[in-house]
Amino acid sequence: MPKKRIYLDYAATTPVDKRVMKAMTPYFSEKFGNPSSVHIFGQEASKAVEKAREKIAVFFNCSPTEIIFTSGATESNNLAIKGAVKKFYTEPKNKGIKPRLITDSIEHSCVLNTCRSLEKEGLAEVVYIAPNKEGIIQIKDIAAAINENTLLVSIMYVNNEIGTIQPIATIGKFLEKENANRKRKILFHTDATQAVNYLDCDVEKLGVDLLSLSGHKIYGPKGVGALYVKKGTLLTRIQDGGEQERKMRAGTHNVPAIVGLGKALELVMKEKSKIAIKTEKLRDYLIARVLKEIPQSYLNGSAKKRIPNNANFRFDNVEGEGLLLSLDLEGIAVSTGSACASRSLEPSHVLLALGLKHEQAHGSLRLTLGKTTTRKEIDLVVNKLKVIIERLRKISGDVLKSFQ
Repeated sequence: MPKKRIYLDYAATTPVDKRVMKAMTPYFSEKFGNPSSVHIFGQEASKAVEKAREKIAVFFNCSPTEIIFTSGATESNNLAIKGAVKKFYTEPKNKGIKPRLITDSIEHSCVLNTCRSLEKEGLAEVVYIAPNKEGIIQIKDIAAAINENTLLVSIMYVNNEIGTIQPIATIGKFLEKENANRKRKILFHTDATQAVNYLDCDVEKLGVDLLSLSGHKIYGPKGVGALYVKKGTLLTRIQDGGEQERKMRAGTHNVPAIVGLGKALELVMKEKSKIAIKTEKLRDYLIARVLKEIPQSYLNGSAKKRIPNNANFRFDNVEGEGLLLSLDLEGIAVSTGSACASRSLEPSHVLLALGLKHEQAHGSLRLTLGKTTTRKEIDLVVNKLKVIIERLRKISGDVLKSFQ
């Protein structure tokens, strides 16, 4: 194993910030009470949970009562979408009506599979909007998909693979105008998991009713997340048990993780602008070097409407998995796409939706930077990348010649 290891897979997960860990530590053993207990130990834990809720509310510019703690964005997305559909069926006026959901074909698997599950059960009709070649969803396509039974639109803020930023605030304004002329309001949900570190997540500006996030993408702990639910937005719980989280999410609170999530968002709020500027400069430097110095290399997704830390490349005549493994042997951690699908042999559904052929999608690589990434690391990675790609292409060419 090389002495120097370089991590460029921050879209998959981030290390817990030392300041976050420090805030969490007392709640593992010293302040170990159950927040639902009425005694002093429980009260101490409950105060910590509510303090974290208040910090998160400040970050999203909402009321603390509009924040529900979950195990992460996957659960938040399930609660938002399935909860809205379940609530729809509890209302007598909707008898005999099947709700329509509108999402896009490049969503994270937890949103796509939630929608497919509801389709399979016959509980919803789903329209999957295709992006343009840059990976951007067009409002005209959302407008065309809306009908009188439309219940919810779910569009992710930032794509986890290609880093494209969707026009969430513009979609929010469009739906606000659309809802002014409708009897049944169309709910607007966004998975903001990849956006929180770098973009404005003021829910009032975005115009969303529901917003999901995960702690481990923002230098917080794994196994915790939250769902913003705008006041007046009605959901039915999808998990039975106790009455935690205003009866919306059963289960004993993960106090250390919740405290960590609150601290992580507090730090993002203070440091976001500075880190975003630094990270974007490094990312642009990375992209410029790769496209200039490596023949037949291309950038997947939008060059401009892109999250500051994401660079997704396509390398012709190179197999992405081979490239990833070769880099790993050099101590460099990258990804071919979503961590949730990293063991799948199928090409990325996101890249296929952009119009790439299967072999082009298989030759793609995602590099995502973090707040401690340095220019020296970028130079080392690009230099290694050049050598590895040249070697793999030569091997590929020799194999082809042997069959001729």
